[in-house]
Amino acid sequence: MNLLEVGYAEGKTIEEAIYKLYRSSDQEIFWGHMRYLIFSERAMENERSIPVIDTFIRFRETRYHIWVYCTKDPINELMLVTPILRNSMTASKLSNPLSTNKQLSFIQPINLRELIIGLNEPSHEVSIPYVKIMKNWENDKEQTEETTFSGIGILSKDGVKGFITDSSARGNQWMNEETSRGEVTIKIEGGERDYLTIDLDHLNLEVKPIVNKNNQVQFEVDIKIQGILNGFKGKITTDEVRKNIAKQIEKEIKETYQEGLKLDADVYRLSEYLYRSNVKVWKKIEHNGKIPLTEDSISKINVDVNKINPGRKTFDETIEE
Repeated sequence: MNLLEVGYAEGKTIEEAIYKLYRSSDQEIFWGHMRYLIFSERAMENERSIPVIDTFIRFRETRYHIWVYCTKDPINELMLVTPILRNSMTASKLSNPLSTNKQLSFIQPINLRELIIGLNEPSHEVSIPYVKIMKNWENDKEQTEETTFSGIGILSKDGVKGFITDSSARGNQWMNEETSRGEVTIKIEGGERDYLTIDLDHLNLEVKPIVNKNNQVQFEVDIKIQGILNGFKGKITTDEVRKNIAKQIEKEIKETYQEGLKLDADVYRLSEYLYRSNVKVWKKIEHNGKIPLTEDSISKINVDVNKINPGRKTFDETIEE
């Protein structure tokens, strides 16, 4: 079983806390082995996160490829969670989030380099994976704890804007070009099976800013995606499945966007899309890097499910009645 040890120190600055930690360490601490950084909610308030980020990017031993997370759970408890299957800490999802991200891209990982770029470019806000402790695993002796990616925290240069978690954060995966695989569960009206879960991959995203003569901006979202149908019962058609997938993805995108508006956050970085497309208009309407956004700023969401793979080459039921 893995043995974990967590050191604790506090100081007026992050550097002071680190030097206090050195006093209690039996060996030299090599910061080049540092895999991830977790911000508590308090550490993200106001501008507290900025000097922390600055410290780690300036120190000669640390690397830019340090993964960044946020949480509301106690940091020491989160750090003491051991990976399932008795793996080493280097195989944990916090140390290597890309491993699980290939199977399900619910929340896109972000490293220090990407965090700095996001804070320096419009809208100067970054979505950081939100981590919490779950107790949905168990072994032959007891129930075990494991970390899970549960949503996002919105960090700006001025501090944390808030958190979007669980089902409210699902739209984030469809508005991210790096998404490799996701899933939706749809309801089939009048069928023998009420719900159906479809794997989705090969995401292609295009966000087009549309500027009218009064320099008012709206955005059209075009998504192309492919689906893989696993288990189903009864007679269904590909057109029916496509229609329901598109409807569910559109619903999730709108819900996450509306949650972002409640936090005054540009959760999909629409300001950056305008900045890249039409910087002259962006300069006229931006304030602190962000353009005004309303519920109507996303005018259209077009979802094209261009292929449905039935799995093992047939739409016939595996077990027939």
